Amino acid sequence: MQEKIIILDFGSQTTQLIGRRVRELDTYCEIIPYNKFPKEDPTIKGVILSGSPFSVYDENAFKVDLSEIRGKYPILGICYGAQFMAYINNGKVEPAGTREYGRAHLASFCKDNVLFKGVRENTQVWMSHGDTITAIPENFKKIASTDKVDIAAYQVEGENVWGVQFHPEVFHSEDGTQILKNFVVDVCGCKQDWSPASFIESTVAELKASWGMIK
Repeated sequence: MQEKIIILDFGSQTTQLIGRRVRELDTYCEIIPYNKFPKEDPTIKGVILSGSPFSVYDENAFKVDLSEIRGKYPILGICYGAQFMAYINNGKVEPAGTREYGRAHLASFCKDNVLFKGVRENTQVWMSHGDTITAIPENFKKIASTDKVDIAAYQVEGENVWGVQFHPEVFHSEDGTQILKNFVVDVCGCKQDWSPASFIESTVAELKASWGMIK
């Protein structure tokens, strides 16, 4: 069975781009609505939470219970995904004053954190949010800052759970692909043995097997 990364879509314009970056790492992924997690799928290796056009404190914001996911799968929250995890665990997410949009640089980051393995000092990242995390829960650890964003990334201590307020999937994040690879390969343990051709072959084989059972 083909191992996969699940991307929970909270409505971001770049969700499809996250999927593309994961597939470029020779890893299969599926993009599904934020509230449709396939609980009984044994092939899932990790979960990415996308961005969103909403603020986490909006009345109509997309919210989901992560209790059945957290602790079972590694999780990477991107932008809204990071803010959502901090917010529901009693962290603070507040309006940034001015929209943080455009290029920024990681002024500091934990070089020994697996998420930043191979990431260059002062690397450029892409910001696009109107809110910012101003305080993280007690068991969350800040692992990166930019010159304007104090909590640019965090990890939940003792857990394979990360959040980044920038967009590693965007071209302007110079080491974004490396960060995604660190999560998909080093943390989730994906073997990078997927390709579109292999997916077609396996799907055709499964369909033939299913047809044979029906006949």
